[in-house]
Amino acid sequence: MDVWHGAEDLPIYGFIIRATIIYVYIFMVVKVLGQRSMVSFHPIDFIFAVIIGDVVGEPLSSGDIALGGPLAAASFIAGLHLTLSYLALKNARIRRIVEAEPIIIINKGHILVDEMRKAKVTVESLMMDLRLNQASDLTEIDYAILEPNGQISVIKKSKYDALTPNDIMEDPPEKGYPSVLILEGNINYSNVKKIGLTPSWLQEQAESHGFESTNDIFLLTVDERSKRIFVSGYSRKDII
Repeated sequence: MDVWHGAEDLPIYGFIIRATIIYVYIFMVVKVLGQRSMVSFHPIDFIFAVIIGDVVGEPLSSGDIALGGPLAAASFIAGLHLTLSYLALKNARIRRIVEAEPIIIINKGHILVDEMRKAKVTVESLMMDLRLNQASDLTEIDYAILEPNGQISVIKKSKYDALTPNDIMEDPPEKGYPSVLILEGNINYSNVKKIGLTPSWLQEQAESHGFESTNDIFLLTVDERSKRIFVSGYSRKDII
């Protein structure tokens, strides 16, 4: 019980057990909150991550602190965060309060200095983000928007957009989602069945690419629409 209630002379294995409990707990919290909190790192998500890290991190460094209190506090904070996220999803007014709105920094090729100062974005930072968006030439930019997650998105002027097949009246085949059928020599039978293929077909593909068996393939994927195959071994790579 010292592992849960804490003790000044908590042994090393007690800290290991505590770390395991907190890891499993955080894992479950992340699964409940969903992928949004990890992918779109909004300011509210950042606050949540900082507080949770501080609350559950202290019992890992101090063996005399009980686990019950920090885990209960973390559960309450996670519930509050989930509630705010749900309300923001359902109500536009609450969403404007909880989540920041996009800020237009460049409008029709003109830099909005007041908006940059409001967003605390320096020219150097803006230029860096533009370069990361392959838009280093300011004369090509129509709009630049500071998104709620802190990233800057760029909309180029129409004449500087990349040429698409539709622009030259071409109709290329649609691309599908590449499904992993073999990973590190192991066949994903679920994906094979979903696409309508068979293990024997995989063996034929392995042999046609110079492999004795599917065990020699590091990665094999198949596009669900075009049936385009990607095959990569441990020491060589072939693409069809």
